[in-house]
Amino acid sequence: MKLMAIVLAAGQGKRMKSKLYKVLHPVAGKPMVGHVVDTLQQIDVTRTLVIVGFGAEAVKSYLGDQVEYALQEKQCGTGHAVLQAKDMLGDEDGMTVVICGDTPLISEATLKSTLELHQRSGASATILTAKLDEPQGYGRIIRGEDGRVARIVEQKDCNSEEAAVQEINTGTYIFDNRKLFKALGSVTNNNAQNEYYLTDVIGILTSAGETVQGYCMKDAAESIGVNDRVALAEAEVLFKARINREHMLNGVTIIDPANTYIEKGVEIGADTVLLPGTILRGKTVIGEQCTIGPQTEIIDSVVKDDVTIKQSVLQGAYVDNEASVGPFAFLRPGAKIGKQVKVGDFVEIKNATLGDGTKVSHLSYVGDAVVGTNVNIGCGAITVNYDGFNKSLTEIGDDAFVGSNVNLIAPVKIGNGAYVVAGSTITHAVNDGDLAIARERQTNKPGYADKIKARMKAKKDSKAKKD
Repeated sequence: MKLMAIVLAAGQGKRMKSKLYKVLHPVAGKPMVGHVVDTLQQIDVTRTLVIVGFGAEAVKSYLGDQVEYALQEKQCGTGHAVLQAKDMLGDEDGMTVVICGDTPLISEATLKSTLELHQRSGASATILTAKLDEPQGYGRIIRGEDGRVARIVEQKDCNSEEAAVQEINTGTYIFDNRKLFKALGSVTNNNAQNEYYLTDVIGILTSAGETVQGYCMKDAAESIGVNDRVALAEAEVLFKARINREHMLNGVTIIDPANTYIEKGVEIGADTVLLPGTILRGKTVIGEQCTIGPQTEIIDSVVKDDVTIKQSVLQGAYVDNEASVGPFAFLRPGAKIGKQVKVGDFVEIKNATLGDGTKVSHLSYVGDAVVGTNVNIGCGAITVNYDGFNKSLTEIGDDAFVGSNVNLIAPVKIGNGAYVVAGSTITHAVNDGDLAIARERQTNKPGYADKIKARMKAKKDSKAKKD
């Protein structure tokens, strides 16, 4: 049977107090509505229609053509929002999931279980429910003696017996599509808010003798709808715990899960150890048997097997097997680190390739460069790649040695096995096997340091007398 979905994403979200449209606020590195659409794709929804209103263009820009859109120009309740899909979906046969765009925690497994109950029971509607210890503020699910849903009672309308019910409506539903839109035609706005409520459809269906089921989710935390920054933080914590748990069950050691942040979509190999303060974001892929952290942030990078990264930042970088990075290194976009390379403390690499076995141990900058294998780059050495107008390339051949405090003024090429003496500023090519030295001749002036000290002391004494 055809499965469709309507995502409610038209509300302004005033309680967020933000210039960013509510459903675009990220949880675990992805906008909330993105999580919802991803989950719908996982359950094989064939058409997804997103109801937009406030921030419509921003939502369309993010989701692109993976979904369809309907505009709710004036927000007149959830029933009115779903009704905006009638022209596009109203004549379709099949099932329709109605879900809010601010519910990022609802899982694929939960939606599949709800679908199974819906189909097995032949229901016209199935409500995704949850049981809360403190259900205050939520609509209560009132079931009949047969276990089916008899009605939904809003908090303000509950009597004492109904208020004691702990099962609540999460706002996610599965409907027979044609019956949904037929019932919506009978919904009125005869209420205090003058709005059309989707929950009224449930009453209309039950009054018509239709079967309405309720599937109670196993983990009530999935039901969180994010309406303010407090709920956003709660969703972040819960999503982070879910992601961390999944990685740990797949063989990753996380020393301190409470202080480890992994965004959805990050891949990590077995037997990798994540130390406290590790942050893995974007499209990052970590191999097996790595040690990452402490206090390390890796963004959109690939790290192969048996790599150690300490107290460093990687963004758009590639690190090959058995390399070590840090502490306090910065690998910027385009950094490609070969096998068994050492990138040490306070080293910055940008748009540069380091060949296998090369060492850049400390206090160096390598940018816009191609460095061969088994090269040693000394402390304080830099590639001078920018002249104020253009970036230029530095090339260093295999087995070369670049001494401490060397400036390589690009464009320049250092040959295979060449040796550049410490303190040199190199402006011309160094051929294979050559030694280059480029220093000013040292001049010593006997006793001149004592003269300077005496002069400075005299000035200091004179100023003290005037004061």
